[in-house]
Amino acid sequence: MANNRILLVEDDQNFGDVLRSYLEMHDYDVTLAKDGVEGLESYKKGHFDLCIFDVMMPKKDGFTLAREIREKDREMPIVFLTAKTMKDDVLEGFRIGADDYISKPFNSEELLFRIHAILKRSQQGKADAKDEVKEFSIGKYHFNFPLRILTFAESGEEEKHKLSPKEASLLKMFALNVNDILPRSEALSEIWGEDNYFTARSMDVFVTKLRKYLRRDDNIEIVNIHGNGFQLLVKSDQEA
Repeated sequence: MANNRILLVEDDQNFGDVLRSYLEMHDYDVTLAKDGVEGLESYKKGHFDLCIFDVMMPKKDGFTLAREIREKDREMPIVFLTAKTMKDDVLEGFRIGADDYISKPFNSEELLFRIHAILKRSQQGKADAKDEVKEFSIGKYHFNFPLRILTFAESGEEEKHKLSPKEASLLKMFALNVNDILPRSEALSEIWGEDNYFTARSMDVFVTKLRKYLRRDDNIEIVNIHGNGFQLLVKSDQEA
């Protein structure tokens, strides 16, 4: 699976470079911005799993940046870095919705442990939320996962397919990641329990079956992303 992506916003260039390098050494994909304005632009352009913000920065401070991101995403994990240890600052950080607050100077290993713990909680929360989704709209199809029924409906015409357990599980993973790449290894581990040559060939067969089930909607396509996995593309009527 891809490395976790971190947005680091720190106005001390030397400290920011050192911290970015340290996190990258531990398999994090880090984007570094030098102030809150640049940080917000980076946030808008990228997809991140966690944000680390210095509090005292020019142009836009860390608290302001966090408030603006919280307006767009209530779940994004945010960690504040600061040289301040004032109680009011700490309370303000948590009032905004910080997941953690670390005062400089700090122990590097402690920071890693805290990041790991926050990401684990965040990812478990996302997994729980995904598990709660039972029904999906995929183009002109409706998919009821518990019943494993895929229904095509257009102009009064209705066609239903009863999917096998693996077909249903694979289609659910595609539906949860629509228009995004579904890594082959992720699907194999979750549905088949292991990633090897034989399970990979089995997955190819199931993808072919799903393509056949979904063939009546020209705006739907499952494409092979070489060396990575598959992508369920669902175009809107405007895009078609």
